[in-house]
Amino acid sequence: MFIVDLTFGALIYIFSAISLLFGLWLFYDLRDKNLYEAERKKVIFHCIKCDRIYTDRQGTAVSVCPRCQFENARLKF
Repeated sequence: MFIVDLTFGALIYIFSAISLLFGLWLFYDLRDKNLYEAERKKVIFHCIKCDRIYTDRQGTAVSVCPRCQFENARLKF
């Protein structure tokens, strides 16, 4: 029979709880990175003609507005 001391049991409990939290943090961080990488790489445009804000893929300097078909330059902050 294996007898566990109270302090040793508490250390195992604390270590397992910290390991679980660290594992969940790592899992959700990697998941969010993969899910939102495409969103992070989009470029923001503002249509001068119809005042709409929209996005397009990265590397695009000029984009056509989906509402009024006016060509707009990208926003630079």
